[in-house]
Amino acid sequence: MRTERKPHPVAGACDRDVTSIDVKVLSKLFDSAPDAAFFVKDADGRYVAVNESLVKRHGFRSKSDVIGKQPRDICQGEFGQVPSKQDEKVLRTGRPLIEHLEMQWDRPLNPVWCLTTKLPIHDSDGNVVGLIGFSRDVRVSIPTEEIPTAFAIALEEFERTLDAAVTPAWLAQRSRLTTQKLARFTRRIFDLTPTQLIAKIRIAAASRLLRSTNKPIVEIALACGFCDHSAFTRAFRRATGVTPSVFRKQR
Repeated sequence: MRTERKPHPVAGACDRDVTSIDVKVLSKLFDSAPDAAFFVKDADGRYVAVNESLVKRHGFRSKSDVIGKQPRDICQGEFGQVPSKQDEKVLRTGRPLIEHLEMQWDRPLNPVWCLTTKLPIHDSDGNVVGLIGFSRDVRVSIPTEEIPTAFAIALEEFERTLDAAVTPAWLAQRSRLTTQKLARFTRRIFDLTPTQLIAKIRIAAASRLLRSTNKPIVEIALACGFCDHSAFTRAFRRATGVTPSVFRKQR
C-alpha cells in the first residue's frame, strides 16, 4: 500500500521541501536531548515541530498543545514576546542567530541559562520560508575537581564581590592563564566565552536581588558591577528579554 507524503509548509535545505516525515525524525531525535529545546517554525513563526523538552518547559503535556502556535501564545508576558521578535528578525533578514546567551524559564518559573541558535530555512528560490533551531542549557560539563584552583578562587572572588573592574583579562590574570587558554577553558567547562560567563554571573546575581529584595534598581545595578542604571537595563534586557522593573513585577 502506497503512502502519500504531504509537503510540509516549511521548505528545507538542499532545494527541496521538508516533508512531514523529515520533521518527525528531527523531533524524535531531539526528544532524547532533555537539556535542549528544539523547534522548527514556518514563515509566520508558528511551531511545526518541537521536542518533548520544549513542551515540558512550558507546562504542556503534548506536542499538539504547542504545534501551530507562536512563542507569545504559549508563554505569557514579555518572556513570550522575546523569542517571537527574534523569529521575526531571522525571517525578515535571513540572518541567523548564533549561540545567543539568554535567560529562559522552566516551569514553574525556574530561571535557566541557554545558548540559542536559530537558522533560516530557504526554498529553492532563496526565499526565507521558516527557521530551525534549539536552545541548549548551559551547564558545567566536567567534574568540579578538574577545575584549576586558581580559576576557582578567582571565580569565587568575582561572584562574591561582583567588582565592576572584572574583565576577561582580570579573570585570566587571577587564574594564571593566558587569555587564549582562559577562553578555551571556559568554553570547555561552561560552553561560554569569558565575556558571556562574566555577564551571566552579573545578571544572575541581579535577578536574585530583584526577586528577593526591594532594593532600588539603581542600587542593584551598582552592586552587580554595572556603571549605571541605563547600562544595567540594556544588559539585563539583552539577557532576559525584559527590563529589570518588568522582571520584578513578574516575580
